Amino acid sequence: MEIKCITVGLFQVNTYLICDPGSGECVIVDTGEGDDLAARMARMAPRPDVRAILLTHAHLDHAGGLASLQALLDIPTYLPEAELPLFETLPRQGDWFGMPALNRPCGRIDNTVSDGQVIEMDHFRLTFISTPGHSPGQGCYYTENEIFVGDTLFAGGIGRTDLPMGNPALMRDSLRRLMTLPGHLRVFPGHGPATTLERELKTNPFLGYLRVERGMTEGASFPW
Repeated sequence: MEIKCITVGLFQVNTYLICDPGSGECVIVDTGEGDDLAARMARMAPRPDVRAILLTHAHLDHAGGLASLQALLDIPTYLPEAELPLFETLPRQGDWFGMPALNRPCGRIDNTVSDGQVIEMDHFRLTFISTPGHSPGQGCYYTENEIFVGDTLFAGGIGRTDLPMGNPALMRDSLRRLMTLPGHLRVFPGHGPATTLERELKTNPFLGYLRVERGMTEGASFPW
C-alpha cells in the first residue's frame, strides 16, 4: 500500500491518498476545508484511480472541501453515521471560529458507516472503529498495518474536546478502546507527523491514565 500525505489549508490538515500499487486503485481520507485538495488532484498526471472518499469526522477542516472534491471526482463518500448532525452544521461552522468565510456547503454523503463495519473494494479492505469524543461520531479506518485516525490521536497529543459536541469522557473511553488494537499499527493523524499506537501508549502524556490502568511505568502523565 502506498500512502501519500497531502497537507492542506489554514488548519494544515493531513489528507491521505492511499493507493494499491498493483491495481492503481485509491481512496482518499478527509478533504481539508477548501478546494486545495481538489486542485492538487486535478494537476496529477496521470490522475489517480480514486474509488471512494472516507471522512473521519465532519469538522470543517476535514470535510469542508468535500463539495469541491466531488465536483472533480464523482465517487462514493463515506461518513460515520453519528457524525451526520455535525456534518449538517458545515454551512455555519466557520462562525464558531469567528471566520464566516470558512462556512462551507455540505457536499453529498452516499454511505454512513458504523462501528466494526468493513469497507471493501476490489483491492482495499478497511475496518471502521468508532472513537467519539473529539466529535460525536469521530472514527478511524484501519488495515493490517495502518490506521487513519483523524483527530482522535496525534503524535504526543489528542484531539480537543471543548468544541461543540465534544465529550471528554467519551474521548477517554475511545482512546482506551483504540489502544486495544495491535501496537504495530502506523498512525496517520489528521495533523502532524505519523507515529504508532505502541509509541503513543508508552509516551503520550495524555495517555498516562491508560498506563496507570495497565501498570506501566513509562512516560509522563498530563491530567485532563
